[in-house]
Amino acid sequence: MSTQANAHKPLFSGRNFRVDYDGLSAHNVYSEDGQSIRYTIVSGPYAGASGESRCQWRQVSEGAYAISWQEADGATVVHIDDFSNGYSLAFFTASDLKFHRMQGALTELNAVQVAAPGGSW
Repeated sequence: MSTQANAHKPLFSGRNFRVDYDGLSAHNVYSEDGQSIRYTIVSGPYAGASGESRCQWRQVSEGAYAISWQEADGATVVHIDDFSNGYSLAFFTASDLKFHRMQGALTELNAVQVAAPGGSW
């Protein structure tokens, strides 16, 4: 995946989202240019993990994007996020080498929700 092939900013640029999977929830905050993500896992077995990574993306259909990144601890993440319909598929290999496949709700957050206790920022 490469952002270079896409001259425009993605739909998620500069926006904040919560993903809720079975057993894990996270806040994802995207940069204005859509080329980096700040993430915090807010519940589940990896709760408290957070960081910032460069990401790459490719639009796969109207409002839906494949987004990938590698975290500082070596974890790799791929999302297929449908921002128009509020749905996320995620595939990641954690730093402990456990592989996870998840699906769930994708909800936009405002700045107050992101900064709330238990939130990411």
